[in-house]
Amino acid sequence: MKQLLTAAALALLTVASPAAQAAPEDPQEKAAVSDPQDKAVVNDRAVNPSQPDFTNRFTRSLGSGDFSDLAREFFGFDGGAQVGLEYRFGIMAGTQAGIHRTSDRTIEFFAQHHLIEQGTSPIGVDIIGAVEGTNNFRDSYSPALGAVISRELGRHGALYAHPIWINNTNKLPAEFGGGNDTFIAGVGARLRVRPTLYLAGEVAPRVGYTPDSMYASFAIEKRAGGHSFQVNFSNGIGTTLGQLARGGLGDDTWFIGFNITRKFF
Repeated sequence: MKQLLTAAALALLTVASPAAQAAPEDPQEKAAVSDPQDKAVVNDRAVNPSQPDFTNRFTRSLGSGDFSDLAREFFGFDGGAQVGLEYRFGIMAGTQAGIHRTSDRTIEFFAQHHLIEQGTSPIGVDIIGAVEGTNNFRDSYSPALGAVISRELGRHGALYAHPIWINNTNKLPAEFGGGNDTFIAGVGARLRVRPTLYLAGEVAPRVGYTPDSMYASFAIEKRAGGHSFQVNFSNGIGTTLGQLARGGLGDDTWFIGFNITRKFF
């Protein structure tokens, strides 16, 4: 999933489902590497069944009108959408950089580096940095710095924590600073319920500048080799770090969306 790896009931992942325990070996989970001892290379080139590396948010609220209204608009798919396109590439083992653009003309540049490998430590740690700008990176710049902390549960899923600082999260155009910093203390989880089927969820509590409601989402995703398809439900339509820091649109306002991703090994 993206930076906030899509909640609150993380304890559900401490017990693997029987289907996950009996999951057969996926031949695509193994990849040839030049140095088997280089865990960073292994992680970059192989499919990780617990954390597959793998946007589009429809803008019609699922709670708008009654059920017949929702069905008539094909459960929100007939409505407009905010589309996010992202491309990321590996710079070297354990390090990646990318660009993410949404259809409201926000562009985010980001980089991520795998700092600590689980095994040498109880947790894995990545550091991330990003900067985004509205109006095709011409106005209202929002830098961000933080970490992705993960704990794999064998082959059955993973838990995540995302402490991230984002500057200039005011929706109005502004320069760096301005006293509107937001700190996200996001938590998320992914449960592998079948060999290639996952349930995921996240919430993003915030401190500092905290407009609107706390962002939350849940999803079901299917992996096929390097492809992944996810159907998700969230209380906001943002996909960049700055947009997530501004929160959801309401605790009772939910939107359907999907992600389609492809990883090239």
